Amino acid sequence: MTRQTLIVAALFTAWSLQTTAFAQQPPRKPRIADTIKANVYADNSFKLYINGELIAVDSITFVPHNVVSVDVLPAYPMTIAVMGIDNADPKTGMEYANTNIGDGGFILKLGDGTVTNAKWKAKKFSWGPIGSDTNNPRVENIPVPKDWHAVDFDDSKWPNATEFTEEEVGPKEPFFEHDFKGAKFIWSGDVKLDNVVLFRTVVKSPPDGMDRPDFRGLTDVVPQGGGRRGGGGNRQRNRN
Repeated sequence: MTRQTLIVAALFTAWSLQTTAFAQQPPRKPRIADTIKANVYADNSFKLYINGELIAVDSITFVPHNVVSVDVLPAYPMTIAVMGIDNADPKTGMEYANTNIGDGGFILKLGDGTVTNAKWKAKKFSWGPIGSDTNNPRVENIPVPKDWHAVDFDDSKWPNATEFTEEEVGPKEPFFEHDFKGAKFIWSGDVKLDNVVLFRTVVKSPPDGMDRPDFRGLTDVVPQGGGRRGGGGNRQRNRN
């Protein structure tokens, strides 16, 4: 073995040991700087799951159409699953005391550049009034899968979402006060008759190209810095 080969082997061994030691170190605690902002607007309400965990629920189900803005700790690949809900009567599919047909719409933008568009999956689970018949309004439903928001749920047979214009959805004032640039309003095929729609997408890597720490499983280890001290911390207790 030549001297050059020995040097290369030694350097590789040292690098491997350093990498292994680094990988075995407990992860640090996440900071607010590690999060990204999620801006979400739905007509009329939504439930948002990321990587199988419930992240946000629209707290105002009808009026006004509010924007929910939350901090999200991302981990890639990132599975996003959303239930979009139009405020329709569950028996007739109509709104405003069964006087007219309503409409839906959903839009999302994350701080890493993730946006809603026609690449998302979207499937309707409740729709009506069937045939737009307002004289004899009725709805059709199919059961929502129990694990629809799970990371390993198979949505391969779901159709892609349909994009709708801002004019077609008609968002209210809070929408214009938040950053949705580049995002598209999406729904299933019929923005008026489809009342409960599930959306799914997988973000394989950050669209903005930034390298972010993965904090999944942090609750199973003691992060650097140890656990949180309560009360007096390291202060000595007063003696009697």
